Amino acid sequence: MDVVGKVAVVTGSGRGLGRAYAEALAVAGAAVVVNDVDGEAAQEVVDAIAKEGGRAVAVVAPVGDSEVADRLVATAVAEFGRLDVMVTNAGILRDRVLWKMSDDEFDDVIRVHLRGTFTCARAAAQQLRQQGEGGRLILVASPAGQRGNFGQTNYAAAKAGIAAMARTWAMELAKAEITVNAVVPVAATEMTRTIPSFAPAIEEAERTGAPLPRWLRRDEGLGTVEDVASLIVFLASDASAGVTGQAIGIGGDRLALWSHPAEKAVAYSQDGWTAEGIAESWSSGIGAEPETYGIPAPQGR
Repeated sequence: MDVVGKVAVVTGSGRGLGRAYAEALAVAGAAVVVNDVDGEAAQEVVDAIAKEGGRAVAVVAPVGDSEVADRLVATAVAEFGRLDVMVTNAGILRDRVLWKMSDDEFDDVIRVHLRGTFTCARAAAQQLRQQGEGGRLILVASPAGQRGNFGQTNYAAAKAGIAAMARTWAMELAKAEITVNAVVPVAATEMTRTIPSFAPAIEEAERTGAPLPRWLRRDEGLGTVEDVASLIVFLASDASAGVTGQAIGIGGDRLALWSHPAEKAVAYSQDGWTAEGIAESWSSGIGAEPETYGIPAPQGR
């Protein structure tokens, strides 16, 4: 599948998943604006793309502010003549349990993930609507945003917000033929290397060059960053024109469509509910099968 002639911006693409997205899009034929706060890393990606015959340019700046978002879009237009795809991948972690998390740790993560996604998507939507030829917004979410995760109040909240924005923007931009989807990736990255049951298998695969074991790729849905990049290329392509407003998971051998929040059980009481009435009916009524929360613990082999 190719995206020849398309122009993409990938935020946070100096390393890890972002780099895999940028390089996969370039291999498929897109020109890419590589963005990162690390200038050396960003230039390394640009050079790697150029070495393979692709086209890329670096913009070194932290996402969050409107000025940076506008600069990313303006660079795409100035260097390559247009914009077709915005991939909002940039993010940071400031993990800490609720009672120990500082205001700055909360705000820093929200600023990069949630506000950065908003400002970059808004700038892209303005350019895409002006061009009048449709386009793609690909927002990077996380299992933490879908289910919650211990020690990640800020990150989980931001990622849940990103999935909600994808659903909202899919409605708002449908008339302009701009699709908006959230990607929920799982891959061997610096973060997943810290999970005790994953670490030995990841380290062994990196040491030997052998594939990750089947139980990890299939049962846990965790693979390489390159495994995830194929979904980005699909969503950037013309083949995904009918796909919008979705949260799509990918990792290892697993591709999944996440459900959207919906009422699971409903009960009625004529003239409304009292607190006592809710307490009396809860266990045998809508609370009989409560929802789970948190990312399930890895099962291992």
